[in-house]
Amino acid sequence: NAARTDQGLTALITDLKARGMLDETLIVWATEFGRTPFEEANREVKIGRGHHHRGFTLWMAGGGLQGGLSYGGTDDLGMNAIHNAVHVHDIHATILHLLGLDHLKLTYRHNSRDVRLTDVFGNVIRDIMI
Repeated sequence: NAARTDQGLTALITDLKARGMLDETLIVWATEFGRTPFEEANREVKIGRGHHHRGFTLWMAGGGLQGGLSYGGTDDLGMNAIHNAVHVHDIHATILHLLGLDHLKLTYRHNSRDVRLTDVFGNVIRDIMI
C-alpha cells in the first residue's frame, strides 16, 4: 500500500540526497510480479487479482539513474505493456550494471546448461541512466 510507505520512502530519499549519498545508493521498490488490473470473481467468491507479468510497476531511485523519469506504459486497461516494454531479465541486468557487475559474466553451469540470472534475454535499460 503506497499510502503506508510514502512518508518513509520520501524521508529515506530526502535524507540520502541531503547527505550526498543518493548517487551511490540504489533503491529498488518492486514485487516479484504485477497484479491484473481487474479483480477476478464469481458470484459466490471474490478471488482477488491474478499474477500479471505483462504490465506492472516498480520504481528505482539514486545509484546512477535519472530522477523524475517515467519509463514505459501500458494500454488503456493496464493489460499489456505497449511503450518501452521491458522484461524482468532487463530489470535484473540493469540493477546488476548499476551495482558495477556485468550480467553477461555471471554465468554458471547447471545440469549441463550455462545459466545466468538474466538468462539470454536481459539487456541493460540505458535510457533510464544518467
